[in-house]
Amino acid sequence: MRAFVQQYYQRIIASYWFIPALMATAAAVLAVVLVEIDARVPIETFGDGAFLFATQPDGARAILSAIGGSMIGVAGTVFSVTMAAVVFASGSFGPRLLTNFMNDRGNQVTLGVFVATFVYCMLVLRSVQDGADRDAYGDMFVPNIAVFAAIILAIASIGVLIFFIHHVPSNIHISNVIAGIGGKLTKQIEATFREPVDGPGETEETGDRLWQIPTCFRDGVDEMAATVPYAEVACDRAGYLQVVDRQTLIGAARDADIVVRLNCRTGEFVHSGRILFHAWPSERVSEETRKALLASIATGNERTPSDDLMFLFDELVEIAARALSPGVNDPFTAITCLDWLMAAMATLAGRDGPDPLHDDGDGRLRVIDRRDSFGDYLEMSFGHVRQYAASDMIAGERFLLCLAELVPSCRSAAQRSAIAFQRQAFLALARPAHSGAALATIDRAGEWLDASLRHPRGRLPPPGPAFPSVADAPAEG
Repeated sequence: MRAFVQQYYQRIIASYWFIPALMATAAAVLAVVLVEIDARVPIETFGDGAFLFATQPDGARAILSAIGGSMIGVAGTVFSVTMAAVVFASGSFGPRLLTNFMNDRGNQVTLGVFVATFVYCMLVLRSVQDGADRDAYGDMFVPNIAVFAAIILAIASIGVLIFFIHHVPSNIHISNVIAGIGGKLTKQIEATFREPVDGPGETEETGDRLWQIPTCFRDGVDEMAATVPYAEVACDRAGYLQVVDRQTLIGAARDADIVVRLNCRTGEFVHSGRILFHAWPSERVSEETRKALLASIATGNERTPSDDLMFLFDELVEIAARALSPGVNDPFTAITCLDWLMAAMATLAGRDGPDPLHDDGDGRLRVIDRRDSFGDYLEMSFGHVRQYAASDMIAGERFLLCLAELVPSCRSAAQRSAIAFQRQAFLALARPAHSGAALATIDRAGEWLDASLRHPRGRLPPPGPAFPSVADAPAEG
């Protein structure tokens, strides 16, 4: 149940209507409050000032009608411009980026301001009474404070409109699009991966739980054997895995007194019959336990970036692949994607992965997460761009130089080996595709990367050719 609550919570806060609806509700409350205040403030309080002096009902209605009518018209224009930007981004950068533009807070707040101002003016307009309308307020009632607040909202809406005119073209600029995805990816890596405490290796707390890992879940066990000593819990629905609630999973494992290993990650497509969990010992896994384990996941029709780190990698890869396609041929956009992928991988290389072992609070191991290595993430990022960058000299050179700049961030031989594998795989694709000066450029970048890999500390070689010594300089005269 918690997984579905989390899923719908993420859907609501990421929807295009949520913030405008909140702002419209707040505007309705503000209108009611100010009208009630106006009803209790004597008209003499405003004095003889020309600006805040009590207006006639016809004047108040004219002001509120003009503001409300213009706001709903501008709100329609804002929505149309937003849809045009979404269509442009979807066609130019990829359909998966549509969610980024629909969830943009600037667009949502802009639409919310105009809708809220319209709702406010309509409710205040309803309270204006002239001599022909006898009610609890008497022969005539003009909510002066509320009308003045409507004028303030109209002025604020003009400022928001100016912001929106600047925000839309800035928001669809390719460099800003890529930087937004790369920045979000880096922040999510920092939030998910831990700062190393005592260098690479397992922490003391993780080490205390290592002995509790069942033998069938340890390295070296034949996972492809005909029979396995654990129960397999299959999925009962189809869709992209959006939420995996660890607390529900731990609770279900504790109730059944079992150890559960995840066989999936968020963002993967699951279907009926796909094995999601391995549970040990198998004799304790009842039908109720299977239902409790499956209650910890939520699926949907699309991937979401909230808990899916790979989704953000795939967005950058998609932009780079489109930029390097024959119909576009834009290597500099691909270079920008490679730079942000390099920044994300450098952050990831300097951190320890999240603890894959989860206990139940009493020190008993209950859940073992699926753990991906640095090489897995490197393959998902640079490896998926490799075949596209290999056919372009400019992007290919930057591909190798980005890998070279990653080497100083590596903290283990395994990370360097993963980079060396990417180098070999890339050169195997690039060398047959180039010749002459283009091939020389690719080889020079490959040598620069190789020199960094051979250095004991992974330092980068000095940029550019070395300066000649004084002895090699030509004599004067």
